[in-house]
Amino acid sequence: MATVVSGRTLISDFFAQYGLISVFGLVLLEQIGLPIPATPVLLFAGARAFDEPWYGIDALAAATFACTVSNLAWFGAGRLYGHRVLKLLCRLSLSPDSCVRQTENVFERRGAATLVTAKFLPGLTIVAPPMAAALGFTLRAFLFYNTIGSLLYCATFLALGAIFHSQIDDLLAWLSHMGGRALLLLAALLALYVAWRAWDRWRFLKTLRTARIDVDELHRLFSEGQPLIVLDVRSRTSRQLHGRRIPGARAVDMDRLELSLADIPRDREVIVYCACPNEASAVKVALQLRQSGVVRVRPLAGGIEAWVSAGRQTEPVLPD
Repeated sequence: MATVVSGRTLISDFFAQYGLISVFGLVLLEQIGLPIPATPVLLFAGARAFDEPWYGIDALAAATFACTVSNLAWFGAGRLYGHRVLKLLCRLSLSPDSCVRQTENVFERRGAATLVTAKFLPGLTIVAPPMAAALGFTLRAFLFYNTIGSLLYCATFLALGAIFHSQIDDLLAWLSHMGGRALLLLAALLALYVAWRAWDRWRFLKTLRTARIDVDELHRLFSEGQPLIVLDVRSRTSRQLHGRRIPGARAVDMDRLELSLADIPRDREVIVYCACPNEASAVKVALQLRQSGVVRVRPLAGGIEAWVSAGRQTEPVLPD
């Protein structure tokens, strides 16, 4: 009769050989930005830590160090390249529509505490380090808050693994019984997740192909004295970092969007611009304006950066 290997034996054997390396490697890859979830390996490590508490401490140290290494790299990139790094990250992201904007808004509300909670909020964990650098955080302050956040994040899932160690044992026993089919199932689930996120991204980018206005056409309309309404939908943080705006632009509060747009005349042409990848926020506002009856509304292709790069006139941002 074949011997059935228990889930506890499987997890012990695996983590005895590859555990800490797996914890460090997968957390590092996740924090760099690859769509590889590190949560399962933290849960498995926590399950082993139920029997070997010192192993849990080693796993916590390895995971926290992995977070620190990757986050420091992004912090350094943010210090060197500023907002350009944020745009790059969101172009690579499977959720580009809220990537930078959401992080800016959270920083506005919570300040340095954002670095403590960012790893628990999807879409923020990768953007938070370069955003902190762009906002002028010192290296010491960044390391302090980011390390607290990394410890809390890693400790939470290690603790959950220890609490639910019996269920994890059962899962591993089932995976052992399934053999190669289990690996195929896990691979299929991961592929479906990535495919769904990629489809969602494609659908969003397709929406962006709505009629947009380029910098030259907008400049021509200004020169002709057209009665335009120009909306600046950047976050308060983004406006302060850039310090300039298109002349006459009106700041719009995305958190109170309906109230901010309530008095927009329905018979005027409206131009919306932002500073996010693919004009994501501008498109969102443009679509909402169209739904409310403003027919002639277009996002500015390239946003404020395209306007500045073309050498067009700007003016200082007024205090909110």
